[in-house]
Amino acid sequence: MTALAPLTDADWPGGIADMLPGFAGKLDIYRVMAHHPRLLRAWSDLRQHVVVDTTLGLERSEVVILRTGLRHGSDYEWGHHVSRARKLGMEEARIASIRGPLEAMTPEDATLAGAVDALLETSRLSLAQQAGLEALVGREGMFDLMATVGFYTVLAFIANSAELALDANIRAELEKTPAP
Repeated sequence: MTALAPLTDADWPGGIADMLPGFAGKLDIYRVMAHHPRLLRAWSDLRQHVVVDTTLGLERSEVVILRTGLRHGSDYEWGHHVSRARKLGMEEARIASIRGPLEAMTPEDATLAGAVDALLETSRLSLAQQAGLEALVGREGMFDLMATVGFYTVLAFIANSAELALDANIRAELEKTPAP
């Protein structure tokens, strides 16, 4: 057993008991993060913005998250977000394209995935990429893209370090319908 195992309900810290019935208790990634209750509490507001209130919109956000998870080799993030992308109605071919070269994607997805690649390779967006993103998602969307990459980079670090397996419901879903 790893020292970074997801906390059970019985081991859940009292100082964040109010978070257990919400997002934090629903996914093993947050049950791992609960080893640091103050971080999980602080994470909550950023999570609300990045996951729910993003100006990217849910499908564009999923493209960014999937590419980030892929680039970090996080099977946990990839699997969970394949499931989420499917629930949003994204087609299997579109999801599969996010694994490949930019040229195999739609122009919009290539712009988003190319920005993820640039951030993870060089820690910056070129002026041309900034202009392309601003045209596609606006200035706030460009900042939300950068925040999403950072947010999911941290989650990939945690999932990969904990050698976190897919949550049971996602594992069952992907066994029935494998990820592209």
